[in-house]
Amino acid sequence: MVGAAVTTKTKWALRLVALLYLALLLIVPVGLIFWRTFQHGFSPFWHSITTHEALHALRVTLEVAITATVLNTVFGITASLLIVRHAFPGKRLLNALIDLPLAVSPVVAGLALILIYGRLTPIGGWLGHQGVNVIFALPGMVIATVFVSLPLVVRELVPVLEEIGTEQEQAAWTLGASAPQTFRRITLPAIRWALAYGIVLALARSLGEFGAVAVVSGKVVGQTQTLTLYVEQQYQNFDKTGAYAVSVMLAMIAIVTLIAMTLFRPKER
Repeated sequence: MVGAAVTTKTKWALRLVALLYLALLLIVPVGLIFWRTFQHGFSPFWHSITTHEALHALRVTLEVAITATVLNTVFGITASLLIVRHAFPGKRLLNALIDLPLAVSPVVAGLALILIYGRLTPIGGWLGHQGVNVIFALPGMVIATVFVSLPLVVRELVPVLEEIGTEQEQAAWTLGASAPQTFRRITLPAIRWALAYGIVLALARSLGEFGAVAVVSGKVVGQTQTLTLYVEQQYQNFDKTGAYAVSVMLAMIAIVTLIAMTLFRPKER
C-alpha cells in the first residue's frame, strides 16, 4: 500500500513538472501573443493580415512550402524504398546523409547554398547566364526549405516499410503485376497513413522555416519575403500589432497541422 501511494505521488509529481515545463515554454508565450493580438479587438488583426505585404508573404510561403513538400514526398518515397527493399554499397552513408539536416544548423545550410549557388560561384554564375537566379530568389528558398525538411517523410516511411515486409509485394509480382502496379495497389495503401503523417510534418516544418530561408532569400519585401521573415521585419520596424497578427496566423496554421497530425497518428498505429 505504501509503495502504491509513493508511486501515485511520483506520477502526479512528474505530470505536474511536465505541465509546468510546457506552460513556461509553450502555453504562456503563445497565449501572451494571442492576448496582445486581440486585446484591441479583431479589427486590427484582420487589417494586419490583409495588407498587400502580408498577403504576398503568405503567397510566397505557400509556394515555397508546398513545392518543398512535394519534392520531399517524392524523394522520401524513393529513398525509403531504396533503403528498405534494396542492399547496395553506400547504404549506411545514404542513411546518415538523410539525417544530416537534423544536425546542421539551418543558417549554416543557407550559407552553404550561397557558396554553391551564389552569383559569383561557377554553378551560380552559369545558372545566372541561363537566366536562372537561385540565391535571393524563389529557387534558393525552395532548396533551403527542402534541405531542412528532408528527413521527415523518410523517417516516417522506413519503419512502416520494414514492418509490412515484402510478402504481399512478392505475391503480386508472382501473379504478373509490374513494379508500378505493385506500388500503387499493394505498397501505397499499406503506407498511406505514415506517408500522410510525414507530409504533414514536412509541410509544418516548411511553413515555419526561418534560418536557412533568411540567409538565401535576401529578405526582399514584396519579392522573397515569407511570413516568418515578415514577422521579423514588422517587429524590428516597431509594428508590433502586425508582427503579433501574423504570428497568430502562423500559430493557427500550426494548430491545424497539429490536429491533422493527431488524426493521422492513430491510423498509422
